[in-house]
Amino acid sequence: MRKLGTEHIERLVREALQGVNKKPSSGRSKQGRAEPLPVDEPSEKEQPAPSPTISQNDTPTYTKTKVINVSHEVLRSNRVIAGSPREPWVNAYKLLRTRVLQRLREMDNANTLAISSPGPGAGKSLTSLNLALSIAMEVNKTVLLVDADLRQPSLHTYLGLEPRYGLGDYLTSGVPLEKILINPGIGKFVLLPAGKPRHNSTELLASPAMEELVKELKQRYRSRYILFDLPPMLAVADVLAFAPYVDATMLVVEEGKSTEDEIIHSRELLDNMNYIGTVLNKSYEGTKGNYRYYSY
Repeated sequence: MRKLGTEHIERLVREALQGVNKKPSSGRSKQGRAEPLPVDEPSEKEQPAPSPTISQNDTPTYTKTKVINVSHEVLRSNRVIAGSPREPWVNAYKLLRTRVLQRLREMDNANTLAISSPGPGAGKSLTSLNLALSIAMEVNKTVLLVDADLRQPSLHTYLGLEPRYGLGDYLTSGVPLEKILINPGIGKFVLLPAGKPRHNSTELLASPAMEELVKELKQRYRSRYILFDLPPMLAVADVLAFAPYVDATMLVVEEGKSTEDEIIHSRELLDNMNYIGTVLNKSYEGTKGNYRYYSY
């Protein structure tokens, strides 16, 4: 399979999405489609966290969620935008944030988004993290980022965290979310880590317990956005098992690595999953040595 550069991926995404011009429906409609993108967090066992409708200059006070302050050095070294606010590539995430929020608002103010990639190594987890932080830092909303890559969890590593519990412990052992959720000292952002790797991730993500958790997170606060970092689409069945639970899905592809066959296949699998667009990641066009991000 041949690898694609920027122009080929742009053409491929446009051709794959020709004719998808209807305004997407809300929820998980089987017929719902969207145009591609152009360029404290409680369960039923918990009490609601402080109101997430907070002004941009305010920082919520967490009473249930653990607060672990992450150093700017760790964030900066891992290319997390909260530690690198003046880097030129941060503006790309602001653009991505704007277009994603526009699409979600078009879907009757949808607030849950699943993010995946065709294969491993495309940078979907870092993209998920930086997109979530961009929303939390600039918008009058709170953001919960869920590491749903139960086979190879990684979000905690970008923040230099070593959580004791994770989503897998909630689903298998009933560990309450108040023992799992972490605020890394970054404003209106909370992480739900995955915990230790799980070989039965597909079954866990498709379980009634997971479906109920998504409903609870989605409905408790309408002013919160919930992002789910999922495994690569073509590696396991996790994405297809989980995607019907959320409002929308998005792909991250890597310039020079994601192949034409992978992109087409992934796009076809998400055809009835309220797909909102594709992000082209790790492009070195324009500025050597810096990532540039494009979306359609």
